[in-house]
Amino acid sequence: MARPTDFSPEMAMAICVEISSGRSLRSICLDEGMPDKATVFRWLAKYEAFRDQYAHAREAQADAMLEDILEIADDGTNDSYTDEEGNVRTNQDVIARSRLRVDARKWAMSKMAPKKYGEKLDLNHSGSVNLQPIINLNANAE
Repeated sequence: MARPTDFSPEMAMAICVEISSGRSLRSICLDEGMPDKATVFRWLAKYEAFRDQYAHAREAQADAMLEDILEIADDGTNDSYTDEEGNVRTNQDVIARSRLRVDARKWAMSKMAPKKYGEKLDLNHSGSVNLQPIINLNANAE
């Protein structure tokens, strides 16, 4: 089946709903019945209303990523295991992967919504620069 190339408000809404839920445009465009990424980018350049809708969806996507971070941080599944001798061991690979997933989302959020999730610039009286997180997502990381 051919990918749609004609713009429709319904298709634009479907794309934005998926983005708002946290999905990437890349993964959405792989779904059957969805346009190619290049087509979506052409629509964004051509249709101002879609551009505005898409921008709001991206803001909501950053908020969805915050929810993902909380789920990842709260999920202790497979953080430990019992070895052959019956000793409980920490699975460092699983913990490192979870940390990577959290860090990747934090980085993406800081780019998608820098005013909300980025770092603020703090100029003190001496003229030096001190970067402080707006929301400290590492407060209880360790």
